[in-house]
Amino acid sequence: MSAKRATRIGDLTAYDCLALFKSRDLSPVEVIDDCLHRIDEANREFNAFCFIGFEQAKARARLSEGRWMRGEPIGLIDGVPVTLKDVTLCRGMPTRFGSKATSEDGQLDADSATAAQLRDAGAVILGKTTTSEFGCKGVTDNLLDGITRNPWNPDFTPGGSSGGAAVAAALNLGFLHQGSDSGGSIRMPASFTGTFGLKPTLGYVPQWPPSAFTTLSHIGPITRTVADAALMMKVLGQRDVRDGYAGPAYPFGDLPLASTLKGLKVAYSRNFGYVDVANEILNVTDIAVQRMEALGADIVEKDPGFDDPSEVASMLFLAGCGRIFSRLSREQRGLVSPVFLQYAEKGLTVTLSQYQEAQEARARLTATMAAFHEEFDLLVSPTTPVAPFPVELNQVPNRPHWVLTSPFNLTQQPAASLPCGLDRSGLPVGLQLVGARYKDMTVLSAAQVLETAFGRFVPARRALR
Repeated sequence: MSAKRATRIGDLTAYDCLALFKSRDLSPVEVIDDCLHRIDEANREFNAFCFIGFEQAKARARLSEGRWMRGEPIGLIDGVPVTLKDVTLCRGMPTRFGSKATSEDGQLDADSATAAQLRDAGAVILGKTTTSEFGCKGVTDNLLDGITRNPWNPDFTPGGSSGGAAVAAALNLGFLHQGSDSGGSIRMPASFTGTFGLKPTLGYVPQWPPSAFTTLSHIGPITRTVADAALMMKVLGQRDVRDGYAGPAYPFGDLPLASTLKGLKVAYSRNFGYVDVANEILNVTDIAVQRMEALGADIVEKDPGFDDPSEVASMLFLAGCGRIFSRLSREQRGLVSPVFLQYAEKGLTVTLSQYQEAQEARARLTATMAAFHEEFDLLVSPTTPVAPFPVELNQVPNRPHWVLTSPFNLTQQPAASLPCGLDRSGLPVGLQLVGARYKDMTVLSAAQVLETAFGRFVPARRALR
C-alpha cells in the first residue's frame, strides 16, 4: 500500500476512495478485497449481510480497476463498494425479503431501478443486507437469517427494518448503503447505530418494482458521512419512467462548504406535543440544539401542530402487509413469522372506507406541514424516543420507537437522522432534521455543518481489528 494512504481502508469514505482511485494510490480491487475480508469477520457477530456476492464483487472490481488505469471511469462511483437491502431486486443475487416464504431461486434476472442505477454508475455491489420479514418491523430479525445486532452493543438491536444496512455503515463494510423507509426504517437504524440516514422527498428516488406500501415507502442512503449520502443521492436521484410518482429532477450538486447555520430558521420540538420521550434522549438533543443556535440558526421551540397520526400511519402500513400476504400461496403463508402474520391479518380487515379516511387525514397532515414550512426551514426533534434496546424485544413497552419518524412518511417530506451525541450508557442518539418537500439540499447542508460540529460516532470495532 502507498505511503500516501494515512488511514486504513476501513476508515475511508467513498469520496476518499474516489480520490485515491483517480491518483492511482489505491485500487478498487484492494478496496473490495479488504471489504470482503472485514465482512467475513464481522458478519458472524453482527449479521449485517444475508448474502455476500464474493465472486461478483471481485469481478466488478477488476473491471473498475482497468477503467481507472485507463482514466475512463464510467460513473460517479466507479469502483465504490455499495450494498442493497434484501427487499431490493438485483440481477444475479437472491432477494428473499427476509422471509422463508420466498425462494433463493426467485427473481435472479430482475434489476430494481436502484440496482440498475448503482451498477450503471460503476458501483461494486457487495451483497444484500438483512431486514425484518418483508421490512415490516422496526427491528431487524427474521426466521430466515436470524438476529442482526448493534455494533455498539451486540445485546441490543440496531433498529429496523434497514438494520443490516445501518450496521454495515457503522462498521464501514462498504461505503454506500441503500435502505428503505415506510415509517422510519432508514432513520431509526441510523439513530441506533450512530450513522447518517436520509429519507428523501418522495419522487426523487424512483421505485421499481413499486412497493406494497405505495407512497409510504421511500428509498435512500445510510452512510457514515453526510457527504457520502449526498453522493449516493446523485446516483439514486435519476428519473425512471416506470415510477408513476416521480417528482421534479433531483437538484444535483455538491454540498456547500458552509461552517455556520446563519439565516436558517429552525423549530425545535422535543416531543411533538404527544410523545413520551426518555429524559436521557432529551438531554442529548437539547444540547445539540443549543449548539445549532451557537452556529447561527434561529431556534424557536415549537411543536409542529398536528395530532398524533400514528393510527393513520399504522392503518396504511398494515394494509400494505395485508397486500403482501394476499400474494402468497397457501404453502407460503404457512412459512411466515407470527408477527408478520398478525400484521397481515390486521391489514386484511382494513375496509376501503377506512383506507380512504386515512388518506384524507394524510392530506390534512400534509397541508399542516406545508404551512409550517412557510415559516420554518427545518423542524428538528429526537429521531427516536428511546435508546437502543435488547434484541429480544420488538419495541420498548408503551413506547413505540417509530412515532417521531412515521408522520413524515405520510407527508412525503425529506427527513434525516444525524448522530448528535451519546447517552449515559454510551449509545448513540439521533437528531431528526425535517425539511419542506423538495428541500432535501437544505436538510443535507444543515446536516453537514452539524456533522462537523458534533463529530462522527464510530463504535468499538473489536471484531474487525
